Amino acid sequence: MTPVERRDLRVGLLFISPWIMGFGAFMLYPLGASLYYSLCDYSVLSTPVFTGLHNYTTLARDDVFLQALSNTLIYGAMALPVTMVLSLALALLLHAPFPGRGVFRTVFFLPSLVPLVAMAILWKWLLNVDHGLINHFLGWFEIPPVDWLGSVRWSKVSMVLPAAWGIGGAMVIYLASLQDVPVHLYEAAKLDGASYWRQFWHVTLPVISPVIYFNLIMTIIGLLQVFVVPYIMTEGGPSRSTLFYVQYLYDTAFRYLRMGYACAMAWILFVIILGLTLLATWATAKRIYYMAEE
Repeated sequence: MTPVERRDLRVGLLFISPWIMGFGAFMLYPLGASLYYSLCDYSVLSTPVFTGLHNYTTLARDDVFLQALSNTLIYGAMALPVTMVLSLALALLLHAPFPGRGVFRTVFFLPSLVPLVAMAILWKWLLNVDHGLINHFLGWFEIPPVDWLGSVRWSKVSMVLPAAWGIGGAMVIYLASLQDVPVHLYEAAKLDGASYWRQFWHVTLPVISPVIYFNLIMTIIGLLQVFVVPYIMTEGGPSRSTLFYVQYLYDTAFRYLRMGYACAMAWILFVIILGLTLLATWATAKRIYYMAEE
């Protein structure tokens, strides 16, 4: 390395040193500390006692933990296709030219800007078994009231509804990608006699496939980390049917002060999200089309 290169390296490191210090203090150290605490009996107020893999082996026998994990995976399996399909469908509808399109785009995007606490309170009121508007609407068709939040059968469905209501962010990303689809591809498809469905399947989907993949990964991460809405709406629900993973982690850490146990839960969640991300990447690897590669 020449003296000039060493000088440039020192100057570069000096300029990025604030970021390096921030990353070390607020990211790297907490990650390392949480990994160490996951191997300890640690209650925040006492000195950590190293116990090895005891927290992880205990979690494997913890019925509440297993139920929270099961609830989260079931909820994710229900909400993932609903939010992915609905956001793409709305984007396709709002991409078509029609009068007042901008107003409708704004209306469908606004729910994603509502704070999660306000959203939870709103949906708790809408799903109220006695006075909720949804049951009132069902009454017009002589459908008996549904105990959305107090029934094991419907409690997870009631958690999917707010998730589907807040798809504005994904919808906007899809809209941006649809506007980047080259027009000449549609023109060529029309000349070949392709119907709208064939244009969508053979032109639109391949071109926006990187965006679909991005939204898929972000949706998986968001659904597995769901916390605020179910915590405020049900606080675990009937028979713990809406006790989700992060809520149990939160209660373990800050209500029961079992910080080491909660750190072990956090690392297990990290491994699960990483595994599902790798699985989604592997499953879609041959279906993602990048136009820039041509």
